[in-house]
Amino acid sequence: MDKVYTIGSKSFVLDQAKAEEAFSAKRIINGRDTMFFNILPLKYQWAYELYKNMKNNHWEPEDIPMQKDIELWRGTELTDVERWIIKMAIGYFSAAEGIVGDNVMHVTRELVTAPELKLVLGRHAHEENIHADSLVYMISSLGINPHECESMFEDIPTIDRKTDFVVSNSKGLRRDMDLTKTEEKQAFAKNIFLFGQCMEGTQFYGLFGMILSLYRQNKFPGIGQMFRYTLRDESNHIELFRNLFMDLVEENEDVWTESFRQELRDLMAEAVSLEKAFIKDCLPVNSVGLSSEEFCQYIDYIADRRLEGVGLEGLNPGVKNPFPWLAEMMDIKKEQNFFEGRVTEYQKASALGNVDDDEL
Repeated sequence: MDKVYTIGSKSFVLDQAKAEEAFSAKRIINGRDTMFFNILPLKYQWAYELYKNMKNNHWEPEDIPMQKDIELWRGTELTDVERWIIKMAIGYFSAAEGIVGDNVMHVTRELVTAPELKLVLGRHAHEENIHADSLVYMISSLGINPHECESMFEDIPTIDRKTDFVVSNSKGLRRDMDLTKTEEKQAFAKNIFLFGQCMEGTQFYGLFGMILSLYRQNKFPGIGQMFRYTLRDESNHIELFRNLFMDLVEENEDVWTESFRQELRDLMAEAVSLEKAFIKDCLPVNSVGLSSEEFCQYIDYIADRRLEGVGLEGLNPGVKNPFPWLAEMMDIKKEQNFFEGRVTEYQKASALGNVDDDEL
């Protein structure tokens, strides 16, 4: 029913049917094309809830004291392995965070159509900037040569291969795409899966675990705290891309073919293989209570959780988590299986990112 407002001698008619039609035209892709950023009425409630969680989790690197980290770095107590882990973490993440943010802005956010999705993706990109800034803060605090970090992307083959794995996909989608075609929809869905579940969701977790292992041993309290905050952000990013992927598939059933499902499993298998090789470079010898074999097993465990979270069969059924304490820090919420619920049932999954520091 239309709404009529009479103000003085003028009457204004608001077409209710037209408004409802605009709302029903909201889609992950191929939705109503508008330059107006009309977020309300919300169709993707989970996206707005995630946005609010992400905003509430805001942090600044400079608020975290680094004095103890500096004293430890300049002292003589650290082993060569511990120093190497810190350098690899800072070197890899100093550019990897930017790769994610660049893909969010120039691929994902460009192709989705609902305004609330663009809102939360803008926040995602902003958080990647904060993470990159935190690495600058770490580098300058410890006095690490920044050119060393930059050269890691060219001189360490396992980093170069991990980088090419995601960057080549992202560059391939920076073109005019016809998202009415199944193969183009699948290409976009693959990008969402690659960055959300393979890169941020799996390939970040080897070094996360190593840094938090050192933090658990009361080493590098400042760096450890920044990585804890980063991890809390990443949990929201993984859930954001998981929900995007699941809604995209639900709205476009032609995407979810048997061959495409196998392609995604193969993509995760490649991500795991690249990450295991990288882990062995980060931890070339077992030391300080850390074992590269256990971290490789942990990656198998994480990868299967990511696959199962989007309705795909795991690569290593029954694989156990070798680090129960890391489960409490990293995997505090079990995601719902894609085939066990529909959109309305997983809208509240954003609670994954709303975690008290004490629970980490």
